[in-house]
Amino acid sequence: MKRMTYAITVLAVLALALAGCGSNGDSTSAGGTSETGGGETASSGGYSSKGGGAYGGGETTAPASPEETGAAVVSLGNSPQLGMILVDSQGMTVYDFHKDKGTTSSCYGACAEAWPPLLTEGEPQVGNGASAGQLGTTERKDGTTQVTYAGHPLYLFVEDKKPGEANGNDVSAFGAQWYALKGSGEEAGD
Repeated sequence: MKRMTYAITVLAVLALALAGCGSNGDSTSAGGTSETGGGETASSGGYSSKGGGAYGGGETTAPASPEETGAAVVSLGNSPQLGMILVDSQGMTVYDFHKDKGTTSSCYGACAEAWPPLLTEGEPQVGNGASAGQLGTTERKDGTTQVTYAGHPLYLFVEDKKPGEANGNDVSAFGAQWYALKGSGEEAGD
């Protein structure tokens, strides 16, 4: 019953977030005007999820999954264009931004609508082929926690519509270049 309540709650939060994610049409991405808002909240765009922890009344037999704790997952996925690159738990490509200074993000406002930061609630987790030693976090100026890899804050791109797409690789937007990353933390070529 608690799983059903949790699922309904998550769906309601996502529906509300999506309803409020409109754009006034003045944000731009490399492809022109962005009609999709991404925002900077943990529930926006489905890029990370909020969770309620383990189920049950006190004792648990298994640790909570990343989805239950709100922890982002970074793993390797296959892109037809770039080969094996880092992706989020939905298989969507993640990117670094050359304008960032170390682990400090410089992508806010219209930039974060087109390139939503990969946020986490709790310690991010590694999946298939990613390196736990490369994974970290940084606090954004709005107080949310963004996932980093090899010292780079990670972002998604609203023009990537399905897993494996890497439409943001080697794109110049918002004052600098964006690149997908390999498991080593190096930028992927094109």
